[in-house]
Amino acid sequence: MKIILAQPRGFCAGVVRAIDIVERALEKYGAPVYVRHEIVHNRHVVESLMAKGARFVDELGQVPTGAVTIFSAHGVSRKVEDEAKRRSLPTIDATCPLVTKVHNQGRRYVAQGRTLVFIGHAGHPEVEGTLGQIDGEVHLVENENDVERLPIAKGTPIAYVTQTTLSVDDTRGVIAALHRRFSDVAGPDIRDICYATQNRQTAVRELSRVADVIIVVGARNSSNSNRLREIGEEAGLPSYLVANGSEIDAEWVRDARVVGVTAGASAPEVLVEDVVQTLMRMEPSELSVLDGPQETVSFRLPAELAC
Repeated sequence: MKIILAQPRGFCAGVVRAIDIVERALEKYGAPVYVRHEIVHNRHVVESLMAKGARFVDELGQVPTGAVTIFSAHGVSRKVEDEAKRRSLPTIDATCPLVTKVHNQGRRYVAQGRTLVFIGHAGHPEVEGTLGQIDGEVHLVENENDVERLPIAKGTPIAYVTQTTLSVDDTRGVIAALHRRFSDVAGPDIRDICYATQNRQTAVRELSRVADVIIVVGARNSSNSNRLREIGEEAGLPSYLVANGSEIDAEWVRDARVVGVTAGASAPEVLVEDVVQTLMRMEPSELSVLDGPQETVSFRLPAELAC
């Protein structure tokens, strides 16, 4: 059996930055520090940080007075920011810079007098944070049918922004539907779409050309990890999402000549290695890495944590 790893896979620069922020905060301020929601959508990462002294909470009301508080990589609404100020909580913002860029784009479009449409998944933390960062009415759409139901007059100047865990391919149909329905549409340049999301999805499509089975390493509540699995299925391959090697069923790969393995943007490489080792115990295998771009992007830490 051959095992082929997608390239790129796993951690993106925004996730690396968010984890670094929690670890640096623990070094600087000592344990505990409090994080609103999971810093990223991966239980292994969360439990590792908990072991070092991080405490994860659902709401700021669970944070003791005066405790250092970190906002997750998905971003938060202004309401949450205002609550933190009202309680005088010292805060550190781990919002991915690409998410912050979406916030700023949305504000600029609204300031231009355009009605804003946000392409994303209802209930996702990034979506909730973005909706709460932009003044005025924002219309959330998930698919082309939602575009047809928008309560906006046809001649209204509109603009759109997108959830960062959606790729150019994910949003192409919705954007086309917006252009069909409205005559004046503005949106971000294709280069502004999250590079990491697009790269990982492109890599899975390439992997699907040579693999018999696709295994995606990631969390069940990770939007981008679920999308990678869906892409494998769309290519006609059995595709599975696992948290680690213990979740692999030997039946999945019993007749496979080539098993493709990738990981969502919040899944650490140690979990990929665990999956590979599990597969190799099932059957002697040859390991290789698919050709793909080497990501060199890195994001600065907040000034209060910079060395």
